[in-house]
Amino acid sequence: MQPSMGMGARCTRLLAALLLLGLCALGGAQKPDPCQCSRVSTKNRLNCGFPGISRDQCFSASCCFDSSIPGVPWCFKPLPKEELEECVMEVSARKNCGYPGISPEECASRKCCFSDTIPQVPWCFFPLSVQDCHY
Repeated sequence: MQPSMGMGARCTRLLAALLLLGLCALGGAQKPDPCQCSRVSTKNRLNCGFPGISRDQCFSASCCFDSSIPGVPWCFKPLPKEELEECVMEVSARKNCGYPGISPEECASRKCCFSDTIPQVPWCFFPLSVQDCHY
């Protein structure tokens, strides 16, 4: 028969298990593409970190990091990933390249981006150059 475990030992084991789960979750984290970060306007930055977070810690959480602008979150959520990096942009930046009801195929034939996940915005829209994207 084992002696009963004290409260301190239980807490230590619980903390170790939680730390291991956290490290496993971080192992699958991926640094966002540059356009997913640089195209987020400062007013739309959603905090993704904590005060004093480092660039590496932020990227490890699959978030963007930019400490060049005071008064806004430095570690923030990226824009959603798109199939082509040229198609990553805020919805407000979309310039219509089609017409209501355009098919993904017709949109692609116009060399434009297609995303129908957000209603009442252009689903077929012009791509942006990736030359302006940076970390």
